[in-house]
Amino acid sequence: MPTCPGWTVSRLVAHLARVQSWVVNALADPSGRQVEADRPPRDWEELLPWWDERREEMLTGLADPETPAWLPFTRYPQVARSWARRQAHEAAIHRLDAEHALTAEPPLVFDPEFAADGVDELIAWMVPTRRDWSKSAHSGVAVVHATDVDRAWAVRLSSGMPPEITAEVVAGDVTIAGPADAVYRRVWGRPSSAVVTGSTELLEPLAAP
Repeated sequence: MPTCPGWTVSRLVAHLARVQSWVVNALADPSGRQVEADRPPRDWEELLPWWDERREEMLTGLADPETPAWLPFTRYPQVARSWARRQAHEAAIHRLDAEHALTAEPPLVFDPEFAADGVDELIAWMVPTRRDWSKSAHSGVAVVHATDVDRAWAVRLSSGMPPEITAEVVAGDVTIAGPADAVYRRVWGRPSSAVVTGSTELLEPLAAP
């Protein structure tokens, strides 16, 4: 997922509309065989109503959390509630991008529990299965600590192995610490006040897609 510099509001809307069309198609075809995103209109006046339609279709499809659905993320249960979680954070991060496109310091602050869930989704759900870890040369411990909700993720990296993730504060080789809102922004690659100390190269395999 690209970071906010260079994004325009129209590009963000087109991106969200395209992704939400993908979710609609994933709900319609739980096998995943024919799931592709639709192409949004280029014209702004056509794009907005097209996005409204895709969003409403998606929300209707997500109404039953246990509806079978295809997801490309193998760790997730293949049901609608997994898409609901994924799209909540997709929309939240891109809302932040839109606000950054309008002002350097947007007033938006995420609820700490929601922000912590967004950290958990990336670190505990996406990171372990999204790459071929047999080719990784990273070794060490990365600690992510959301101090205001007392939640932590210790990611133990070993060369050629998938990471081991535990919910604890330990001495790490690199640490990201701060309020959940700041940590959420940092792990998803957005401007943040979270404090990062230690060997930052160990954060590369944890970077948001």
